[in-house]
Amino acid sequence: MNLLRALGGVSAMTLVSRILGFARDLLIARIFGAGAATDAFFVAFRLPNLLRRIFAEGAFSQAFVPILAEVRNRGGDASARALVDRVAGTLAVALLVVAALGMLAAPLVIRVSAPGFVDDADRYGLSVDLLRITFPYILFISLTALAAGILNTWSRFAAPALAPALLNLSFIGFALWAAPHFDPPVKALAWAVFAGGVLQLAFLLPFLARIGMLPRPRWGGGDPGVRRVMRQMLPALFGVSVGQISLLINTIFASFLAAGSVSWLYYADRLMEFPTGLLGVALGTILLPSLSRSHADRTAEEYSRLLDWGLRITLMLAAPAAVALAVLSMPLVATLFHHGAFSAHDVAMTRAALTAYSIGLVGLIAVKVLAPGFYARQDVRTPVKIALVTLAATQLMNLVFVQPLAHAGLALAIALGACLNAWLLLRGLRRIGAYQPQPGWLLFGLKILAALALMAGALWWAAGPQEQWLAWQGLERALRLAAVCAVGAGVYFAALAALGFRLKDFSRRVAG
Repeated sequence: MNLLRALGGVSAMTLVSRILGFARDLLIARIFGAGAATDAFFVAFRLPNLLRRIFAEGAFSQAFVPILAEVRNRGGDASARALVDRVAGTLAVALLVVAALGMLAAPLVIRVSAPGFVDDADRYGLSVDLLRITFPYILFISLTALAAGILNTWSRFAAPALAPALLNLSFIGFALWAAPHFDPPVKALAWAVFAGGVLQLAFLLPFLARIGMLPRPRWGGGDPGVRRVMRQMLPALFGVSVGQISLLINTIFASFLAAGSVSWLYYADRLMEFPTGLLGVALGTILLPSLSRSHADRTAEEYSRLLDWGLRITLMLAAPAAVALAVLSMPLVATLFHHGAFSAHDVAMTRAALTAYSIGLVGLIAVKVLAPGFYARQDVRTPVKIALVTLAATQLMNLVFVQPLAHAGLALAIALGACLNAWLLLRGLRRIGAYQPQPGWLLFGLKILAALALMAGALWWAAGPQEQWLAWQGLERALRLAAVCAVGAGVYFAALAALGFRLKDFSRRVAG
């Protein structure tokens, strides 16, 4: 299997989902704006969405895939099938209980996650209603993550990468056609979450059947394999989701700030998710099975080379994305969201959050590469310790930055926390000898910096005065933004080519 080609395939499928995601957010911004009703929905969606990120893009895969790969290596497909059946049955029962408890405890959950809403009876009551509708999404998306983990272990990456697009299609459909039939209309978005979870799970089932791994759920509470997965997963839940937990805590802080603060942070975070999904999630997805096989085969040198490849790809592609988000923050937010009820003030506030978030993009994506370096070795203790330190540091930074910078200070704390998390993970892998940098990193980094400087200058020149983006109409903004991005990308990759970078140098083959 060619890792670069697999990365391109997963990124392409993710791109479809992200484009639909931007379409959904554009519609939500245009139809619902940024106010009390959208704040209520985003708070209600925050916890289920947090679970989605933890399971689909984090802890469950990190715990399940290495063990499933090991069982398949030692006992063949029959043993793997038995493990899948028992994990599916046990997980489904646990999730049904969690979903039921979450719906019953919705008032308490809102009080904890958005205490600033309690004094506003209408906003608090709406948030509770919306959370009860969205909470079952946890059940569907966690089972979807199980299906995705199985397919990824069999190197079937495309379908799991495409599945999230169905949630965005559900949002678009409900926003366009169902919203007028709900009172208040924002309830349509909550039902879109529920329907999107069902669609994603149903979409992956035929692909599991094709490889003979469609689960026949059985209770496996006493099964050694299930117990190993659960033991790995529980601490991994925290270890790989520190950024999302910080976002949840930020919602608590933001609920005490000006109305719209939760929404401004949400829209900025959505823009950050684009490069994170295209590169970070895709890299973690394709690297984890290969790292797990290398560890099982005791090929330490190959293990280190895989991590090095992932980090170089991260720096080469994430750094220009971070620079582009910072330089083009106003054009991006204005083009995507400045329609209908989304005002110029909303643009300015979202821009401030996005600029702060962009500082941590490289760190955020590097975590997606470095964390699998531990979990493929079935080491959960080290990332958890690092996550605890990172979370504590992030909350201290929240206290420092929120007063002078308001909601943008919360975004800055998240960004710096991601960088700290990545640095500590890298240091940990170096200390245990799992990662030894390949030669040439200094020259590689200097070339990237030179290309970034040229790109930043080109973007700044091509974008022109920031305020004019508010005056242009939607189509004109979109065409101009596309042209500016093309200029920036052209300058960056031309600079890399002039400095000796070639695509074939980053191609890497591993056993599939």
